[in-house]
Amino acid sequence: MNVLILGSGGREHALARACARSREVGKLIVAPGNPGCAAVARTRAVDLMDHGQVIALCRQEEIDLVVVGPEAPLVAGIVDDLAREGIACFGPSRAAAQLEGSKGFAKDFCREFGIRTAEYSRFRNREDARAYIRDRGAPIVVKADGLAAGKGVVVAATIEEAEAAVDTLLPDSGSAGAGLVVEEFLDGEEVSFFALCDGAAATPFASAQDHKRVGEGDTGPNTGGMGAYSPPPIMTPEMSDRVMREIVMPTVRGMAVRGTPFRGVLFAGLMIGKDGPKLIEFNVRFGDPETEAIIERLTDDLPRLLEASAKGALPRIAPHFSADAALTVVMAARGYPGEPLRGTRISGIEQAERMPGVVVLQAGTRREGDAILADGGRVLAVTALGRTVSEAQSRAYSAVDRIDWPGGFCRRDIGWRAVARERGHNS
Repeated sequence: MNVLILGSGGREHALARACARSREVGKLIVAPGNPGCAAVARTRAVDLMDHGQVIALCRQEEIDLVVVGPEAPLVAGIVDDLAREGIACFGPSRAAAQLEGSKGFAKDFCREFGIRTAEYSRFRNREDARAYIRDRGAPIVVKADGLAAGKGVVVAATIEEAEAAVDTLLPDSGSAGAGLVVEEFLDGEEVSFFALCDGAAATPFASAQDHKRVGEGDTGPNTGGMGAYSPPPIMTPEMSDRVMREIVMPTVRGMAVRGTPFRGVLFAGLMIGKDGPKLIEFNVRFGDPETEAIIERLTDDLPRLLEASAKGALPRIAPHFSADAALTVVMAARGYPGEPLRGTRISGIEQAERMPGVVVLQAGTRREGDAILADGGRVLAVTALGRTVSEAQSRAYSAVDRIDWPGGFCRRDIGWRAVARERGHNS
């Protein structure tokens, strides 16, 4: 099977490594890819939003399966365009991708099909949003309706902070296409839950816990994710069954009822509170950096699972994962999540990868001669396996310390919830 992975980040590097391990894969191409991807696959320059370019590449390379990494091409309908050309693609149609493409669509969908989520209201006018916020009080959550690369959410501790978020996220009040969702603050523990779907059925894939805030102790502004670990202790088999029963399967059935069957990976961002799971938001692709941790634990053949999902023939048996824990530390360029410092040299990646159970996945990098340079916000995803989260954390940070990159930084507390639980259990 000839496989094309679309994207250029750490998620795509992780997916490419898993596909490269498969005996079922012939050609493996990542477009546009990055220097890390180039170590396990061929890379090709392509504009992901130019679907004609992607189709031409598929024809030229006789691609059997396309795997879409980022959300923007999915929301723009790349799966529909590939399907019209007879090319199998792992991911949802444009209509089904609205679950991520519009927060308002997703919230209305949950209301229609009885999926537990935060109470909310939708706005296109600043004054109406401010009045709702003043009426409800803080803490409260303000979200941009459309895609925002993980940064369009403000968890406001005060009414003033929420009103400022309205001004930031709805700059042109009442303009066509702009919108906000304002919703109640949910208390509990966040989990990223992934299920593979084939339009009619779904099977649990894996879960992880992401660290969104830029600073240690979960402080500072939201980012695309500063690290993750898998599996989170809170996701017991019983809780996983409940998420499938109360959130994933109603979503799959609801999308089928609407005539927009969902195929691909459904990523449910959850809040696990005292009364069980509630949906924070849907994503319609593998998460980043969760994928970097999850895929290192996968023992089944990834390309066959993705192909089965794309073709509506998903096995009813859940995929197998190692009992080991995996933990990913994101190394970001100074300035992130604002304007990152680009062009700084990174060395020591090979030394870090010589450690047992460690892989350094590349995201925002580029090669210049023999040098690897930072070329984005989140630049490296240092991932380690261990018998426990504590052991994986220790290995990951030992690997981080072998990387020489003065232009970068990372959080030093990834996995803190699980580590605290493990220490409490062992004391």
